[in-house]
Amino acid sequence: MAENQSSHTPRSTERVIGGTTVVELRGEIDILEAPPLSARLDTLTAGPCPDLLLDLRPVSFIDCSGLRVLCRVRNRVLTRHGRLRLVSDSHRFARILRSTFLTNVFEIHSDLPPDLVGVPLENATPTTVPSPPQGTGHSSGSSVSSTACGARRGVAAPSGP
Repeated sequence: MAENQSSHTPRSTERVIGGTTVVELRGEIDILEAPPLSARLDTLTAGPCPDLLLDLRPVSFIDCSGLRVLCRVRNRVLTRHGRLRLVSDSHRFARILRSTFLTNVFEIHSDLPPDLVGVPLENATPTTVPSPPQGTGHSSGSSVSSTACGARRGVAAPSGP
């Protein structure tokens, strides 16, 4: 039973626009593709205050392994006082999120936010973050406060107790 792996393998395009790492995923996100994708997203969210946008519109299939990757990256981003946004206009993906009670867990947009639309690739910075070495643990701690992260993104710090 041979499969054509080239049609199955998800591809991604990464770029940084104004401090936001935009990752466009294409193809299928399933049990075979989840581990390398998870490792890559771990690398992209390793620092303090990650601002990550995952464009899932070109994704043709996602299973529970893919949902696990999304939940993992969400938890890593929140632990580091960052922000994760998903872009999807798929009714099937919305139904999957509803049936797994994950709809209100993610910040979901049907299109790219206005500040990221129409930015030519020549004005975007391609990401060149190396993958983590095999066999190393993932650091989950961060000494940067959410106020510092918000200030970095131009978000006002909350006032009062």
